[in-house]
Amino acid sequence: MHPDSDPGRDAAARREQFAAAAREKRPDLALLCLLLAAEADPGLDEHALDATQIELDRLAGLLPYQPAGGPRAWARNVAELLGHRCGFHGLPADYQRLESSLLHEVLRRRRGLPILLSVVWTEVARRAGAPVYGVALPGHYVVGFGDPYGAHVLVDPFDGGRILTDEDAGLLVAGATGEPLTPQMLAPADPLETVLRVLNNIRAWAAARPERSDVRLWAIELSLLLPSHPARLRHEHAKVLVERGDFVRGAAELEEYATVVEAVDPAAAETVRRQAAAARAMLN
Repeated sequence: MHPDSDPGRDAAARREQFAAAAREKRPDLALLCLLLAAEADPGLDEHALDATQIELDRLAGLLPYQPAGGPRAWARNVAELLGHRCGFHGLPADYQRLESSLLHEVLRRRRGLPILLSVVWTEVARRAGAPVYGVALPGHYVVGFGDPYGAHVLVDPFDGGRILTDEDAGLLVAGATGEPLTPQMLAPADPLETVLRVLNNIRAWAAARPERSDVRLWAIELSLLLPSHPARLRHEHAKVLVERGDFVRGAAELEEYATVVEAVDPAAAETVRRQAAAARAMLN
């Protein structure tokens, strides 16, 4: 970070950039993940952002262009490079680390959650010209090569790029939800839905660690900058503000949320208004 920079101004500028990137016609998934990571690591300045993009380009340059053999050849080549030569993979312990949800740290450590490893897979393969897309299976994000509605191959970057059969994919879904795999689950993931899922993972990580309410707060606030997000996040945002002692803002947001939900759920609105009153009472 530049010695003359203002941390508050820099953070505000990053959020403006994040919001603008999320409104692009074709959102840049890597850029959004990096701007998200900058919330956790303020040292991730423009130079570091560029360096991470350059590393993705470098890895893509190590892949052969248009390998013979279609989707399966692409899957094998990317797994050979990223899974075997570079050692990208995941372990159960990675779920306990915030770094596992930060793209620049996943590139550095070669370890991460399934969704961030899948971002690395798709961004590297896309730069090399592969027909690649993310697949947001419930509980376990994977990557597809080929035509999602025709001939395709699924791989699991968390397992080093292991090629998945339909039965394998079904077992992943059943293990996470107890439900069967459906064709809709195999559709290409939308970049903004992927970013929201990353932020949801971070919120869940922080919610289990009350001392990291700062992380939970910025994860919620970035989620609210996305064009589409669950309305309940506004309620959660207000409650976290109150938990952190910002009673004025928290109470005001609770009142606003109560107004929004009153038309569809008057009882819930009344509950939220009582929460707002309790927050205001904290000021006395």
